[in-house]
Amino acid sequence: MEKPRSSTHHRARRILAISLLFCCLTGPGWAAAPIQISKADALRIGKRIWQNECNGSVAGLTSWNSGEDFASLGIGHFIWYPEGMRGPFDESFPKFLEFAHERNVTAPVWLNQATFCPWKSRSEFVRAQGSSQMRELRDFLAHTVDLQAQFLINRLQQSLAKMVDEAGAGERDNVQRQFTRIASTPPGCYALADFVNFKGEGVLHTERYHGEGWGLLQVLEQMHGTETGAAATREFANSAAAILRRRVQNSPPERHEARWLPGWLNRVHSYNQS
Repeated sequence: MEKPRSSTHHRARRILAISLLFCCLTGPGWAAAPIQISKADALRIGKRIWQNECNGSVAGLTSWNSGEDFASLGIGHFIWYPEGMRGPFDESFPKFLEFAHERNVTAPVWLNQATFCPWKSRSEFVRAQGSSQMRELRDFLAHTVDLQAQFLINRLQQSLAKMVDEAGAGERDNVQRQFTRIASTPPGCYALADFVNFKGEGVLHTERYHGEGWGLLQVLEQMHGTETGAAATREFANSAAAILRRRVQNSPPERHEARWLPGWLNRVHSYNQS
């Protein structure tokens, strides 16, 4: 059971939600205006996302799921492909490393020099769990939880412009309105940042089954409510659940995605919690 959060935590998330709301309402300037959060605030958000992705365990920071062609690293399970391997999903781990480098964060030397994931397959990755490289990678990830959360929030901040551009002409106002509506709720900042990391912005045409996406854009397009507060967050969680069910229905049978659906639904319904 999740521990009750302090009033300071609630206040920090309200401040961040208001910052997001300001970015939305100022039109084209939203992408340039940075969302300012403290290291402590980022750490709180990061720990909750870490719990979602890895059950809060250090071991869970380095994983490679069965049936996938890439490693999943950090609190957000950032994708990292080995050399010569590419897929339909956005590769986010190199972007995080660049984000860390720009902020002068020290990383293991081999990690700074790596162009591709050094492990070529899941079996090779599993065999390397006790290696010095893997230990250094887990240590780096465990000590940069706040930075990873800032990276996720930065991605969220940039996502609105991309989603509005991708949405149909008749949907753009609604997408922006729904984003603003969720961002203005106390749990909204966490929910938006978590989902955009969890299933992406929904703007990549490579991330489609039968032409239908499953990212934040698709969740917002399905929403048409006007109420704020808990009602808005509840609609967001319900819309996300519907989009994820549709993804599973559309997915290739050989991927067996139904096995992941219960966990996905538990995750999005946690957005109703303050």
